[in-house]
Amino acid sequence: MKELNFPELKSIPKEFQINFPFKQSTYLINGEIKQWKGDFEKVYAPVYYTKDGEFTNYIGEYPLMKEADSLEALHAAVEAYDHGKGIWPAMTVSQRISAVQKFTLLMKEKREEIVNLLMWEIGKSLKDSRKEFDRTLEYINDTIEALKDLDRKSSRFKIADNILAQVRRAPLGVTLCMGPFNYPLNETFTTLIPALIMGNTVIFKPPKLGVLLHEPLLDAYKEAFPPGVVNTVYGDGKEVISPLMSSGKIDVLAFIGSSRVADILKKQHPEPHRLRSVLGLEAKNPAIILPDADLEHSVKECALGSLSYNGQRCTAIKIIYVHDSIYEDFLQRFAAEVESLKIGMPWDEGVNITPLPEPDKSKWLTEYIEEAEEKGARLINENGGKHNHSLFFPAILADVTNDMKIFHEEQFGPVVPVLPYSSIEEPMEYVVNSNYGQQAAIFGNDTEMISKLIDTFVNQLCRVNINSQCQRGPDVFPFTGRKDSAEGTLSVSDALRVFSIRTLVAAKGTDANKAIITDIVQEQRSNFLSTDFIF
Repeated sequence: MKELNFPELKSIPKEFQINFPFKQSTYLINGEIKQWKGDFEKVYAPVYYTKDGEFTNYIGEYPLMKEADSLEALHAAVEAYDHGKGIWPAMTVSQRISAVQKFTLLMKEKREEIVNLLMWEIGKSLKDSRKEFDRTLEYINDTIEALKDLDRKSSRFKIADNILAQVRRAPLGVTLCMGPFNYPLNETFTTLIPALIMGNTVIFKPPKLGVLLHEPLLDAYKEAFPPGVVNTVYGDGKEVISPLMSSGKIDVLAFIGSSRVADILKKQHPEPHRLRSVLGLEAKNPAIILPDADLEHSVKECALGSLSYNGQRCTAIKIIYVHDSIYEDFLQRFAAEVESLKIGMPWDEGVNITPLPEPDKSKWLTEYIEEAEEKGARLINENGGKHNHSLFFPAILADVTNDMKIFHEEQFGPVVPVLPYSSIEEPMEYVVNSNYGQQAAIFGNDTEMISKLIDTFVNQLCRVNINSQCQRGPDVFPFTGRKDSAEGTLSVSDALRVFSIRTLVAAKGTDANKAIITDIVQEQRSNFLSTDFIF
């Protein structure tokens, strides 16, 4: 039996402790870090601890802002953009790059503080928390290089039918950025940074789980960007987000979360045709194990793909189809692999399974298991479903059928449904009929069968992985989905295009117009019309 215990506070290594309670009383609007005087929302961690005989998970508080505060942030962002005339949108690309580089340098100084808060707030392991921070910095640097390359290609004039033109990308306006709790730093920044660097102004609301870890960056935003370019809001979404959307002054919605919430937000905008949406939503990615698959490799990839960060990833493998000729063998190996995983606190060395941040998630996952068992599924690993508050050991459900909730719904947690198939048409039909269309993973060596699956899936999904788990990276690859899984494409280069629009300056190729353009370019009179080459 696995031990599912929480620590005494004094037993936690000092370098991983934080000052309790971590009370955030500041917020950033219009370049000013303000002191919050109103009510606060309490923060409860997935990590419980015992202190002076009291068992608790209370770790801090953050501002519970109201509609008036949210509209103050909106006013600041609108004024800073000023119909594209503001300091930030009118800057040269080089100037905006310099500002983002300054922010990056300031951000690096906060690494350990943010990593610790990632562990405490969302239960992410020390290794993965460090990886999330470092990957975010890498993403910012890659975005800068991608923008330099994009700008170099745009620095030349085009001539067609005696029309001279320069085509560049211009910002869209005020952007509302809302990231997810599972990657509250990285995935937030995959929209925030490209939106900023392309000249948009931003209102940023952290996810409900993973708020405090953004507080160390407020000073960096203030120092790196002009007033009003980055503004933060906190609190209940209905209270602070609905007024923003219903104002009609949000030009871009960058949201990573559920399709249900995304639909609500979009419908609140009075002029939806003017709203650009960049959405990362749910997924139910299948793995398909062909009869000739390398079982040892497939098991390891499926365990990693379904249970990294407790399965709390949109790209996680959420259901596994195994050919019936190798079904029982796969189940036995998969159960052994999962049972070998270490469960514990985020800072424990070699930990694989950590506490779940969502309140009542253990109860919710248990209901999935019980409903499936009532309808004939088997719970096949010894410790599967064992839990203590937020600690929940992964459960493997075998013989899952399409009348079970776990078959259709995204579990977003460490419960893995597995089912046999005899005809390849069965998993193909699952993908075709699914509401989601992000990725699939195919394990096997039969090139004819793999080709058949590829040719079907590329018209249903946006990434097909061969003998590897589903995943987002590398960030230079496009990341998106079909159906209810996404709107818009994110990657280092795609995001720059998503948060901007192609705009051109054109003139007939007369001698007078050529002279005008030459003078503007040579005297560097325009930030847009320019042949400057960024190195």
